[in-house]
Amino acid sequence: MLKDITLGQYFPGTSPIHRMDPRTKLLMLVLYIVTIFMSGKLLPFALCAAGLFLVIGLSRIPAKMILKSLKPIVIIVIFTGVLNILYTPGDVLAQLWIFRVTRQGIETAAVMITRILLLVASTSLLTYTTSPMALTDGLENLLSPLKKLKVPVHEFAMMMSIALRFIPTLIEETDKIMSAQKARGADFESGSLIQRAKALVPVLVPLFISAFRRADELACAMECRLYHGGGNRTRLHTLKYSSVDALGGLAAVLICGGAIVLGFVL
Repeated sequence: MLKDITLGQYFPGTSPIHRMDPRTKLLMLVLYIVTIFMSGKLLPFALCAAGLFLVIGLSRIPAKMILKSLKPIVIIVIFTGVLNILYTPGDVLAQLWIFRVTRQGIETAAVMITRILLLVASTSLLTYTTSPMALTDGLENLLSPLKKLKVPVHEFAMMMSIALRFIPTLIEETDKIMSAQKARGADFESGSLIQRAKALVPVLVPLFISAFRRADELACAMECRLYHGGGNRTRLHTLKYSSVDALGGLAAVLICGGAIVLGFVL
């Protein structure tokens, strides 16, 4: 299960999506998320899904990696679908005791499930095609106007970058600890839910110790390099917009705008 968590992983490449400016990709993702939440019908979602499939194809990220990013939320998707099907009032199609399956419930469940899948897939695609450092630079640049309000934009972007960078590391560390515990006879797969939760205690303690140790080492390394936040810092790579960004932004506006208009028409 831990190996299926791909959040924060970056896959280097030379595709048009990889070459896009991180600011453009962040703005496209925000526009895409807004479009998904504004749409309440399956037809606009179909247009959004077609746009996402197009981006996945251009990014050359294997489809199995996108599916792998969706695997950890299967339980959430099933739970959401069941709740909407059974507890949404409307035209009753079937009934068993106090549970009713309605036509409106099925439609709502389909919309909610599609929305969750599109959100997770699009967010995963952003981290797959953009390095944590590029995300940090892009986010800091987009939020730079807030510096006039004394908002610590650089520190916020740096914390986000460090968090994304250490997600795969902590997952790998957890897997190693669990393997070591299993070699000593620990059982994490049998028993009731409470028993499984208790069995995780020997994993959580060394994991927290390891996380704090890594954080302390990182802080010491930053202090030794005289890191002082975002004041008067230069950059190794300067962010520049290109024709790929213009084409990608135009395509995103057309697809998302079309989905929003289609939603209002329906």
